[in-house]
Amino acid sequence: MTGLLHGLNPIVGAAPRVLILGNMPSAMSLASGEYYGNPRNAFWRITGSLFGFGADEPYADREAALCAHRVAVWDVLRSCRRVGSLDSAVERDSMVPNDFATFFATHRTLERVVFNGAAAETNYRRLAGPLPMPSLRAPSTSPAQTMRYEDKLAAWRVALAG
Repeated sequence: MTGLLHGLNPIVGAAPRVLILGNMPSAMSLASGEYYGNPRNAFWRITGSLFGFGADEPYADREAALCAHRVAVWDVLRSCRRVGSLDSAVERDSMVPNDFATFFATHRTLERVVFNGAAAETNYRRLAGPLPMPSLRAPSTSPAQTMRYEDKLAAWRVALAG
């Protein structure tokens, strides 16, 4: 059995419009305390391309850019047990969701949720119940998702439009 892992605090500004939900931060992200810390993960490259910032800018600047574009980032799981970083390695019975009721009540400007991959959507629906707003699933930005970058970017462009 592995030790209990705890997720990161959300990236959220004053008036978020979109919430991007991943499943659980990778081992690299947890070690650095930064979302999408694996340099092979396409998240920062995609959001930087869509919102006009460099994927290699300082983390605080990338966070600020997302907030300026009214995008929040969080994960479905507050805690879990997992060996490695793959979503498929999370021990199903160990999953504890974040407090979405409070988050949604606090951030009433949210208009939609974009799930970063299938695991995030599946676990949200299983653990947290129905969403109070529209949602859609974008392809995972994880390097384990082998879709071409250009196809991921196109799908994320649609998911974050509007």
